Parts: sequence; structure tokens; C-alpha cells
Amino acid sequence: MTKIHFFTGLVDMSVFSERLKLLRASRNITQARLAGLLEVDPRVYNRWERGLATPQFDTIIKIANILQVSIDELAGRKEAEDSSKIHNHELSNLYQQVDNLPDEDQKALILVIDSFIKKAQMLKVVGTH
Repeated sequence: MTKIHFFTGLVDMSVFSERLKLLRASRNITQARLAGLLEVDPRVYNRWERGLATPQFDTIIKIANILQVSIDELAGRKEAEDSSKIHNHELSNLYQQVDNLPDEDQKALILVIDSFIKKAQMLKVVGTH
């Protein structure tokens, strides 16, 4: 059984692989997409989820950032928080920068997002009839 040191304790890497799979799936991200975001071969990523290999620590940090969890959550040392996070990594990165925009730009962004949401809702209603 492979174990690595996280700060002061040992972490069972089979817990890491299961948590990685669970967190990725709960965010509707495919293995291939997460591998692409991490800039690793999808086969290498697949080995991490199967518990056959472990990523380098800097990659674990990248995974936690992309999945928007703490390293402790990823390692299974802490329960994963179920919050209303944006699961799309690119949207999440943009969202984190919105507060830095001027008020006028924020208002314009609200209008754009609102129009897309209303369009999707309308298409849903029209599509069901």
C-alpha cells in the first residue's frame, strides 16, 4: 500500500484515489478533461484514480485547486464540503476575478449571464411542448 506524508500524518493513497474519482465525478468533469487541465496524459491520470500510481505533490495541489477543495479534503483527512461552488474550472477562475471589475462592467456581466440563463430556460420550456 502506497502512503505519502501530508504535513504531519500518513494518508492511505487508496483513499486519495477514491476521493479523487468522487470529487471529479461530482463536478461532471471527465478524466480526459481533468488530465488536460493538469497537462498530463489521460492514461497517467487514470492510473491515479485506480490507485496504481500517485501524482507528485505539486500536481496534487493543482488537482485540489481545479476541484476547489483543500488538500485535506482530497486526501480524505477531512470530509468534502458540499457547497455551491462553480464546477467548471474556467468559469470558476473568471468568477473569482469579477469583483475586480468596475461596477459598470459587473452590471453588464450580470445582464449577459441573465440573458443566457433566460434563453436556456425558454428553450427548455419550448422544447417540452
